[in-house]
Amino acid sequence: MSTSASSSTPAAPSQTSILFARGVIARLAYWPALRIAVDQGWGGPESAEKRTWLASVLVDDFEEQDPKPDLDYVEDRLLQVMADEFDTVLEDGSAEAVAKDVVRLWEEVAAGRTELLAEFEERADKLKGKKLQVQVEEAAGDNSDWEDESGDEDEDEEVDEQAPQLLDSQPRPPKEEPEVDADGFITVKGKGKSHR
Repeated sequence: MSTSASSSTPAAPSQTSILFARGVIARLAYWPALRIAVDQGWGGPESAEKRTWLASVLVDDFEEQDPKPDLDYVEDRLLQVMADEFDTVLEDGSAEAVAKDVVRLWEEVAAGRTELLAEFEERADKLKGKKLQVQVEEAAGDNSDWEDESGDEDEDEEVDEQAPQLLDSQPRPPKEEPEVDADGFITVKGKGKSHR
């Protein structure tokens, strides 16, 4: 009973695939939305494994599909995984930026250039062990009667965590002491001259 070594072990991945996988893992590692989702455990106890799985899915998409995935496909894949696996709906445009980087990375690595890979790995290494400061905004559910109709949202606007202070617009006159008569009753004064 002889078995061929080539049929029992899968073929080694190409150098392009290895470099691309390293780049995708690094790029996902510094994507703030995914970092927060993993750090906060939005995908459950296996959140970190889901991040690695997402990287492998993207690598497989590029290796197995012909023609190669485009920007819209990669962005949709990222948004779908964030929604399905991390219960997160992204509306910040970050998925598009990551998708552009992943598509560009594939093109660069396929052409034999590794500068972009090195940049992604350097940025990911700088963030290792660092926690993001998170301020989560819960979306209003379908049952909610409240809707934000302001329409003038500014993504760069910082949220002031202190309540606004109320200020008197006019100084109030000092309050007069009540007049107490000999029997201990307080005399009530009228506010105007026209008493009937």
